[in-house]
Amino acid sequence: MNDLLLLAALLAGPQHGYSLKKHVGLITGQPAMHNNLVYPLLHRFVKNAWVSKRRSAGQRGQTREVYALTAKGKQELIRRLGDYPKNEVASENGFRFRVGLFGILGAETRQRILATRDQFLAGREQRLARISATVDAGIWGAEVVCFFRDQIGVERTWIASLARKAKRETKPDRGS
Repeated sequence: MNDLLLLAALLAGPQHGYSLKKHVGLITGQPAMHNNLVYPLLHRFVKNAWVSKRRSAGQRGQTREVYALTAKGKQELIRRLGDYPKNEVASENGFRFRVGLFGILGAETRQRILATRDQFLAGREQRLARISATVDAGIWGAEVVCFFRDQIGVERTWIASLARKAKRETKPDRGS
């Protein structure tokens, strides 16, 4: 997920590493990404030609590396966002991140992502219903199960709303 976050941060335009670390922190609501994570990823992106790198003068006379997303990098980002593997479907943050980038994805990809997440939630809802019916979780355990079921209902309603909006948009998928 970190690689997707870093590539997506470059959609805003060329940035130096420190700025990227802070930008990703804002996106995730976390502290800035650690150098040991950011720079190896950027090195890999440059090696794969997903990102270009150039030197630029900094504000205090230092030299900075400025990174920019290439057309190949944007294609890779779009491909990876559309590839929604089962191990990522359970991630609320991964789903929300993809929804936040629906503007660069085609209509079919958006619909598939929404349907996949909704199917996952439907299965989770069924498992929680079985727990409610078969397990005496006590007052507080029942409260937790009820809370999770309510959350699922809210998200599934939101997904249905997003699906209606996505159907109205006509942006076709490009090679995905």
